This record gives sequence, C-alpha cells and structure tokens, in this order.
Amino acid sequence: MQDEILLTPCREFPAEDTDSFASPNEEKWDFVLVSDIHEMGSEKEIKRKKFLDELSKKGFTIKKIEDTKLFYGVRAPQHIFWKYQCLLTNPNSRQQNFSAYQDVPVTTRIRVVHFILQNTVTSDLEKLHDLMKKKVFEAAFPLHKVRLSTQCLGGKSRRDGGAGWGGGDLGVTGAAPRARWVKGKAPGSCPAAGQGTKGALMFLHPTNFSALQKEEIREILKKKWARWRVLFKEQPIEEIRCYFGEKVALYFAWLGWYTYLLIFAALAGLATVAAGATVFSSSQVSKEICDANNTIMCPLCDQNCSFWVLSDTCTYAKVTHMIDNEATVVFAMFMAIWATVFLELWKRERANVATSWDLYGWDEEEEELALQLINNSQHEPRLYQHSYFRSTIVLILALLMIMVLIGIAHALVIYRAVAMALFTQSDVSLLSKHADIIAVMTGAVLHYLTIVIMTKVNWHVALFLCDLEKPRTFSQRENNFTVKIFLFQFFTNFSSLIYIAFFLGRINGHPGHYVRIAGHWRLEECHPSGCITDLFIQMAVIMVLKQTISNIMEYLIPLISHQLRKKKKHPKKRSLMLGEEEEAEDPCKRQWLNNYELNEVNVFSLFNEYLEIVIQYSFTTIFVAAFPLAPLLALINNVIEIHMDAIKMMRLRRRMVPRKAKDIGIWLQVLEAIGILAVIGNGLVIAITSDFIPVQVYKYMYSPCMRENHTSMDCSTGYINNSLSVFHIQDFEPHTKVLPEFKGKQIKECRYRDYRNADDYTYTVQFWHIFAARLAFLILFEHVALCVKLIAAWYIPDVPQKVKNKILTEKHSNLRNELRERSPSSATPWGLFPQERVLCNPLHHGSNLTSRNPPKTAAITAEYSTEV
Repeated sequence: MQDEILLTPCREFPAEDTDSFASPNEEKWDFVLVSDIHEMGSEKEIKRKKFLDELSKKGFTIKKIEDTKLFYGVRAPQHIFWKYQCLLTNPNSRQQNFSAYQDVPVTTRIRVVHFILQNTVTSDLEKLHDLMKKKVFEAAFPLHKVRLSTQCLGGKSRRDGGAGWGGGDLGVTGAAPRARWVKGKAPGSCPAAGQGTKGALMFLHPTNFSALQKEEIREILKKKWARWRVLFKEQPIEEIRCYFGEKVALYFAWLGWYTYLLIFAALAGLATVAAGATVFSSSQVSKEICDANNTIMCPLCDQNCSFWVLSDTCTYAKVTHMIDNEATVVFAMFMAIWATVFLELWKRERANVATSWDLYGWDEEEEELALQLINNSQHEPRLYQHSYFRSTIVLILALLMIMVLIGIAHALVIYRAVAMALFTQSDVSLLSKHADIIAVMTGAVLHYLTIVIMTKVNWHVALFLCDLEKPRTFSQRENNFTVKIFLFQFFTNFSSLIYIAFFLGRINGHPGHYVRIAGHWRLEECHPSGCITDLFIQMAVIMVLKQTISNIMEYLIPLISHQLRKKKKHPKKRSLMLGEEEEAEDPCKRQWLNNYELNEVNVFSLFNEYLEIVIQYSFTTIFVAAFPLAPLLALINNVIEIHMDAIKMMRLRRRMVPRKAKDIGIWLQVLEAIGILAVIGNGLVIAITSDFIPVQVYKYMYSPCMRENHTSMDCSTGYINNSLSVFHIQDFEPHTKVLPEFKGKQIKECRYRDYRNADDYTYTVQFWHIFAARLAFLILFEHVALCVKLIAAWYIPDVPQKVKNKILTEKHSNLRNELRERSPSSATPWGLFPQERVLCNPLHHGSNLTSRNPPKTAAITAEYSTEV
C-alpha cells in the first residue's frame, strides 16, 4: 500500500475544513476517483496526471492510496464554497461577521465538487466523462459516511435550502439569532433521530442536538428506514434530505403521500369487488347464461370446431358480472376525482415542504450559472437556441418509434388470433375447452416480455433523440428525456390494452363474413357476457408479473452484484515473515474500498424510480374500471418499494450525488396528463368495453318491463337472448368445415354476439340505439368528471394560506430591514464591511445572474478572484 498527499493548498480563509462533530484525526474527503494501475508513461497515465494537475491548480487537496486499484481522494478548498455563498447568499446576513463563517453541509459540498469535477477541462480539452469513457478513470463517487453536524441543523436561507444561510444547508453562527421558531419548529432544521413524518412530512420539529451528536445520520437512516422491520413506520424525510439532498427527499415524500392516499382508492376498489361478489350467483344475466342449455353457439374456429352450448361458460359469466356492474361506474367516477384530489393535495404538501426547507426562491438556472463562474470565472453562458429543423427530425423519429410500438401491439393481436385457433383445434381437452382464457393469459405474459425488452430499446432511442436536440442544460435534457421515455413507455404498456378494451370483438366481422389475418386466421371474439374480463385478466397478469418479478430483480441483482464485487475486490493479506510487524493500514483505505465495492449509480438512478411509479400510477387510474383491484396491488407494491429503494440506496449502492429541487419537476405535468387520460379511458371502458350501456338500453327500451308493464320481475330478464343474433349455417363460407350435428341433433342455425338481422345480417335498430347511448354516456361522463376535477382543483388551493402569509410576512420584513439599512443614518449603505459590499453584491439577490447587468457581475467575480 502507498499513500501520499499530492497537494495541500494554503488556507487563506477563516474557516477550516472540519466537522464540528468529527473526530480530530478523521480525514474528510468530498469525492473518490478510482483508476486502474497504468504503466508509467502510458497515454492513460499521462491523461490521468493532467486531470489531477488541473484539480491541483484549483486548490484541491488530493490523497492517493494504492491497492488493487488507484484511489484518489479529493477535497475542495474552502474558498470555492465561500464564493458559492457570496453568489447565492441572503442579503439580510450581510450584517453578520464573515469571521463567523462555517463550512457548508456535506450535501452542498458534494454537489459543488461533483459539478467542478465534471466540468474541469484538461489541456487536451477532455472532461472527466471523456476520461471515464477512455478507461482513464473507472469510477467517481462521494463517500457513504457523514455525521449530521450543525451544517444541517438550522438557520435561515434566502432561496437555497442547501446554498444559503441555513435552510438545512448552511449553519452560520452569526445568523443563528435570526432563526425563528414557529409553533415549535425551526425553519429548515433537521429533526432528531427517531423523528419521522407521515408520508410526505409536512411538519419539522426542534432538533435534539445531543442525540444527533452521538449518532451518524447514515446509521439513523439504516435503523429507521433501510430495513424490512420498519415496513409500516413513518419515513425520516428530514434525515433523507440531510443525507441525499432535496431531490431524493421530495421523491420519497411524494411516494409516501401517493401510497397514503392509495389506501382510500384500495378500499373503494375492494368495496366495488365486494359489491360485485354479492351478485356473483344472483345476477339475472349470469343466471340466463348458466341456464342456457339449449342455446347453441357458432363455432370459434373454421376447421374441425364444433358448436357449443352457452351454459358451458357459466363461471366465466359470473366473474364478468362480478366486475361489470353498476358499482363499477361509481368507482370509475370516484377514481377520476381521486386522481385530481391526490395531485391537488400533493401541491399543498409540496408547498409546505418548500416553505419549511426555504426552497421557494431557489432557482436552478441561477445556481448552475454560479457554479460555472466558480469553476471558471471567464465562463460565458450558453444562450437559448431553437432549431425548427432539429425539432422536425426529432418529431418524425418519435412518431416512427410510436408506430413501431403500435406494430408490436398488432403482433400480439396476431398471436392471440393464431393461438386461439390452434388451442381450439388441439386434441388436449383442457386447451380446447379453455382456449379463449389460455390465449388471453399467454398473450398477457408475452405482452409483459415485450414490455421488458422494449423498455431497454425505448431508453436508448429517447437518449438518442435528446442528443439530437442538444439541450442547453442537464435539467432541460432531463425534462426532454422524461417526456419521450414516458410517451414510448405508455405505448409499450398500453397499446395491447387499448386493443382489448376498445377493438376486441368489434372489428372481427360476423359468421359468414369474418375479418381474417392474411386471409386465414379469424380475429378473436368477445364472450357473450362481454369483453371486460379479457381486459381484467390482461391487467392482472401484467401488474402482478411487473410488480413481483421487477421487485425481485431490482433487489436481487444489486445484492448478488454487491456480493460478487466484495469477493472479487478483497485481496488476500500478505503473510508476515517471522519478526515482521504488520504495517498499519490507512484509515481511509477500508472506507474507500467498501464504497467502491458497492454498485454504481448514475444520473438516471432516481429517474428510473420515478418512471416505474408513474407507469404504475397509469395502470392504477386509466383502466381501473376494468380492474378495481389495481389500487390495492399498487398499495402493497409501494409499501415494499419504499423500503426496498431505501435498502438499495443505503446498503447496496454508492452514494447518490445530492441534487437540489423544489418540486418533482416535469413529473407533475405528466401526472396531470395521466389524470385527464384516466377520465377518458374509464369513460371509454364503461361506454364501450362494459355491457353496462347495452343492459341499460335493454332495460328501458326492450325489456318485458317496458313491453308488458311487469314491475315484479327483473327488467334484465331476456337480455342474453336479445343480445345474441341468429346465423343460418348454410351461409358459412365455403372453406369453413363444421359438423352439422351436435349431440345427435341436426343444427340449422347458431347464435353469436351482435345486433344483426337474421335475414341479411345488417345492423338492427337496437344496435344504433345502443351506439347513441354509448356516445351520449361517454360525453356526459367525461364532461361531468372533468367538471368535478376542475371544481376540486379550484376548491383546494395549491398553496395553503399559512404558507402564503408566511412568505408575505417575510417579504415585508426583508423590505423593511432593507429600508432601514439604506437610511441616511447608516454608516454605509450596505452595512459595516466595505469588502462585503463588493463580494456579496446585492445584484445577486432575488434575480438571475444573467438578468441584471451581466458585465457587472463578471467584473465583480473577476475582482473577487484578484483579491483571493
């Protein structure tokens, strides 16, 4: 083993790089770079040295440890964070003495250092990303070790919960008296060990400093969050924020809130199924199917298929009417309202979080510009650009990709048609008897496999399209990528479901004139009791497989990979000679090795989690009328998902680079779009897929109740016979081979599901009545549901009044203080420290760095660099 300090810059600033609660002998490193041991003088070794030299010029302290790999610990100089504070500071803290300056918290340090590492350019014009592609460096990661110090314990910030004074990010001693305690909470403070929050955490509590001094935040998270025995405990959102940053904390806050509200949706779904179960055997429609022993149905295939009796599908009919009943309509309306209420309440919860963490005024673009200037004082911002040519190319390619995904759905339709024909003609009685169910279930499994495969393809295509657009910032790239990947995943997951819901059994023709694939295989038909059970089976199979298999793989693959890396990376200890003393191991070595052995993370690690839950949300809302148990499955999955993600992040993966955010970003717009699609989708399911409308039309226009004024009988009596048309077997197509005898009887006609005349097979008047009723119901349902959504959105304000009042009071207080500072009686217009007037110019406060006098901003930065 070999270690050395390559560079230790002199300290020109008042604060030392120390942690208040850290051991005096404990070394702190912001990042670790890992490299293979290259030959001296090789190209890779020269490139590595050039990159490290660039870091040295910026004042970075670098420590080298040699093992099976080369490890370089890097620590940023303190003046980088001082610049950061001056560019993104609270003007009210100008009155504070800069000699009281303290370190920034670990989450901010990591974020700033990560940005500088990624944007440091060598003399060969190569960045760290390029060097990692060329295998000069293998990995770069922050360490999974941090103590929760005063840096994360309080104070007040302007716009930056991790970039200003306080807000859980900076603890400036001088600013401490300004922190106000409102109803027992410290703004922006991190709670003591054991203090959790419900779902999304909305209230912050005073910090128990002694408990935090004794226990590392990582151990708190491992104990209170990243273990299976706390499956039903509250999430420690504050500790997550202090360790992983606001972006990760907001994800778990949102996921917790979504999971909490799923309880009500799951209960409503169970009530719907329970209501259907009460009519499992008593439904008049099911009874008629079960008693239809003399109703001969037309063959399901063209070759060697016999006629069949309608009563053979008695159980299938009972299951169908357990799902498809009046309660389903009420449940669909409830879920449309639930989706709106969920989003509106989340906006309120987010407003509480943003206020508690002082994130309202934080601007991502401003912070990025500040980091660019810190990294390179000569940096010029990349201006906004738009190319209609590039946008047209991206649009065309995206549409082509969507057409491919729809084509895959067509392939699944072909499979179901062919499988149905083959299973029906099979000599195995089980296959021939249940050919329709088996075709649906195997089709669902095949659909799941296409989802798994196409997800990877969609990922690469979306990244390629984003590269074509050349987004200006990482945030813009992430938003563009989100829209594209969700669009592709939506068509991947739902194309087959859309066919089953709205086209199955409606485009297949009728006996004697079937629509065929390649002129050979007939398209599938719906069961006489409706098509909704096919959709139910498809959704059940996909959701169960997707959630169980995906979760198992999500957990087992990182676990096995971690164990294999540990085995592979652990070198055997050298045996000692007689009398030889064991060499003392560098205390950093074991920590760096342990972190290196964990699975790597990338910038899209959190994105994957968002995408998975948003797709699940789509399943839970869009076709929920056909599968009322979807919210229950989602609830069970999310309870497991939260803690499985926690275990992966804390025990199996390297530490994620903390990122700041004040909301869940573009995902909110995606969720709102899904809410509108849910209204449309559920309206179409009830109007088209369900038998609810045909039954109601029959009851009020064609039933015995209307014809004979019978009030004592069930008005749906005779519905099945009314919904089946008559076909004369002599009108079969020439190549159709059916046996004219069935159970010793000569068959002259058979029945099939449709509303057609027996003589010329044209649509009856009842068909058009039902069509008009479907259309009227769809328009009425969607308008009512959308109106209720709009009323709910208006009734529930996005921002609570107490949050608005707090922001208003703070603005008034800040303006009053500013007025006092600028009064003629003041010794100087900007406070007591002339140097501070230059370094922390008020132009930086409350505005984008590029929005007001950019040349002056550059001059200030240049003057500061000269002074340093």
